Order: sequence, then structure tokens, then C-alpha cells
Amino acid sequence: MLSLHSFNPPYASRPVVLCLSGHDPCGGAGMQADIEALLAQGCHAAPVITALTIQDSRNVSDFQVLERDWVLRQARTVMADMPIAAVKLGMLGSLDMVDTVITLMAELPAGTPLVCDPVLRAGGGGALGQEDMITALRERLLPLSTLATPNLPEAQLLAGLPNGSADECAEVLRPFCPNLLITGGHGDEQDIHNRLYLAEGSQQDFTCPRLPGSYHGSGCTLASTLAGRLAIGEDLISSVSTALDYTWRCLRDAEVLGRGQYIPRRLPLEL
Repeated sequence: MLSLHSFNPPYASRPVVLCLSGHDPCGGAGMQADIEALLAQGCHAAPVITALTIQDSRNVSDFQVLERDWVLRQARTVMADMPIAAVKLGMLGSLDMVDTVITLMAELPAGTPLVCDPVLRAGGGGALGQEDMITALRERLLPLSTLATPNLPEAQLLAGLPNGSADECAEVLRPFCPNLLITGGHGDEQDIHNRLYLAEGSQQDFTCPRLPGSYHGSGCTLASTLAGRLAIGEDLISSVSTALDYTWRCLRDAEVLGRGQYIPRRLPLEL
């Protein structure tokens, strides 16, 4: 096991969030979204690349998962150098990468917050994972997570309920995941309903107005913001509220930079 040193820098330092995500060359989603969103929360992102993708603002056409050893070496080098305040997971892409994350989490201090964004499909619909990876993610990785943030289509894949509602999917997933945030926005309702299912059995709804258009990187923005809020010590419910509000504002101010989805503008947080 890695020997993690603790130290007190001579100045007030930003919390470090370890991000294990894929690289999006158009900059809308993936690691760039993580870095921008965390910077806006006053955190420092330590980016560990799990996969390279070929994609634009419309869809993913191909991806290549990095070798396990490369990901382990990236993460362990950072973990030996910096105190990790939280971990954010994005695209993993393979069963081997799920195993890699489980190995790394065992080497971090117990209780390190982990936000799992189960990236299973790109915004344009392209698949980013296989069935064996989905099963392992549900049964082995979700139980390690402080919070998982699937959108409804991802929750349906994880739960094995192609037409399931958020509540039906949550009933299947809650035994695996202590806290679950299922985000809406994939229907045509006037308002978007996001539902937080908490470990003690309660649930809380967060509603926001629907914005026109389709957005590239909204899930990455939300999960990274959540990891950042937890890293600075905010409680879970407040973190969810802040992150949803921040993400909505990023989408409201999104830009058309290509021929596909809008790209969120992840500007500094204004409380």
C-alpha cells in the first residue's frame, strides 16, 4: 500500500481533487470540464487520464482506454505528492479500469469523498462502456462512492431497466450506493426534475427551468462541482444544491463553438 504523507503547507492551499476521466479533444466534456469546474469552486484538479477519445461537439466516434499501469502510475505519483481531498470519477471505459479505481481507492485515507459520474454514453448517444463494465460499476464501484450522479438513461442502464422511472431505478440501485442523484432533462417537460436519494431512505427534489438546446459536458460539470464542494467541506445536501445551481448557470451561458451541442461556460462560482 502507498504510504501517504501528511503535511501542512506554509500558506492556505486549495483542496486537491483527484480526477480520473477521459480526454475530450473538443474541450466540452471530460477532463477539461473537470479542471474548469473545480477551478471555479476554488479547488485544484489533479487530472489522471483514463481514456483518449475521438469526439467533437456532436458525438464520440472512437475511444482508447489507457493501460492499467499508466493510470496507476499517474495517480500514485500525485497521491504521494499531494493530499487528496476528494476523488471524481468520469469515463472509465473498461472493466480493467473499474478494477484500477478500486485499487486506488484502497490506497487513499478512509472516508475520502468519491463522486462517481457513471459515464456510459456520450451526449450524442455513443456507447462508452460494455455490459461487464456496467455490472462491475454497479456492484463494486458504487458501494465505494459517497455520491453517484447518473442521468436517467445511465440509471436505466445501471439498473437494467430500459424504461424505468427514476424511482424504479433508484429502488434497484440504492442497495449498492449510499447516496444517489438521478438527474433529469432527457424528456420534454417544461421543468427539469433532479432527485437526490439519501442513505437514510429520504429523498429531496431539485427543480430548475429547462433551457433550450442540447449541452456537451453537463454531467461532467455537475459531478466535478460536487466533488469540489465536498472537498472544501460542504455537506452533501448543500453541495448538491450548489452544484446543480452552478451547472444550470454554466448551461445558461453556454456557447456555440462547433456544429453540435452547446459548450458550457464554466465561469467562477458566484455565491
